[in-house]
Amino acid sequence: MNLRQLRYVVATADHGTMTSAAQALYVAQPALSRAVRELERELGVELFARSGRGVVLTPIGEQVVREARIALDAVEAIEALSVSRANGRGADLRIAVTPSLEPELTGRLIPRFARDQPAVRVRVVRCDDRDQVAGALRAGRADLALADLPVPGDMSAHPFEQREVVLISPPALQIREPVPPAALDGMRLVLPARGSARRAEIDAILRRIGAAPVAAVESDERASWLGWVRAGMGSLLWYRNQIEDTEGVTVRSFMPPLTRMIGLVHAHRRLSPAARDFLAFAKETAREDH
Repeated sequence: MNLRQLRYVVATADHGTMTSAAQALYVAQPALSRAVRELERELGVELFARSGRGVVLTPIGEQVVREARIALDAVEAIEALSVSRANGRGADLRIAVTPSLEPELTGRLIPRFARDQPAVRVRVVRCDDRDQVAGALRAGRADLALADLPVPGDMSAHPFEQREVVLISPPALQIREPVPPAALDGMRLVLPARGSARRAEIDAILRRIGAAPVAAVESDERASWLGWVRAGMGSLLWYRNQIEDTEGVTVRSFMPPLTRMIGLVHAHRRLSPAARDFLAFAKETAREDH
């Protein structure tokens, strides 16, 4: 039995379906279902019974959930005491991140956190993709990660902010606004290089909407992307908050919107005081900025 299983059971009880519980926790639904089944096998009892399209607690399940809530509350209280005592003084904090989210971390979050917690030494652990991020967390090479969600079931996720994906194009491009995602099919795009982490993210978005654009340029020279768009070589699919100079280009939203949820992620282990401080700071920053 572990805290992850207890969290998943409580979430399933609260949401009525394993799918909804997985969405609320930003984990994959099969991973949540597997963890619940493993706990049932370990205890030798059935915690949930099917009811229509959802699940309901069995009598023994109600008792388990009641005790699980007490256990989880106690763990949070103990961790809060640790944070209060240490307060992050003189601590080291390692945060993993992928290339597309590094500007968010190093340009926005870390400088603001450093002003509040100058004694905490923050080190960025650069990872090529989400798999490397998860590996760094599992191996203990990073305390936290800024990553897109959902995450594997052995990770805890704290949703941070929605990121809007927009179309950056030459002003002369004639297209309906807001842009229907299907319009990307056959459109000439400036794309990250094949095999890169940034390209994998864009390809995942394109697969989700079923669009097959034409690669006009394929390059990881990010500083050149907008220049190629201004030259009329193609349009660019990227994140609104990471566009710094819109002169000579047109930024268009999609309808329905294309978004990606990002969050702070960590392995299922007790966080250091500095990591908990950063997590609380990031959540507060997101509320203030909205």
